[in-house]
Amino acid sequence: MSDTTRVPESGPTEEQWIQVADSKEFRELRSTFRGFAFPLFIAFIVWYVAYIVVATFLPDFVSIKLWGQINVGMALGAAQYVTTALVTWAYIRFADNKLDPASERIRDLMEGQTPQAEEVR
Repeated sequence: MSDTTRVPESGPTEEQWIQVADSKEFRELRSTFRGFAFPLFIAFIVWYVAYIVVATFLPDFVSIKLWGQINVGMALGAAQYVTTALVTWAYIRFADNKLDPASERIRDLMEGQTPQAEEVR
């Protein structure tokens, strides 16, 4: 089994890090990440706080039975787990399709290589 992980022979210098941080490619990568992660984070926090507020201030609502011993509060609590899984899935998919190819190109530039052509998925 061969290891395909690239290991640079020496680490980048401080100047190289600064040059990459100031590059258009890195700014675009950071902007792409923030454009996805921050709105998703805000939406999730709003949903979580709404769940806590409803559970705290509307006990009659959350105690409404849906089926058997399952009530609205339990369903909303379970929905938190589902939401977490969906956020994780969405981020992994986004990172695989957008962030990883961009970071590969930046790494190639930083290591002094020509960027590789993107794989066809």
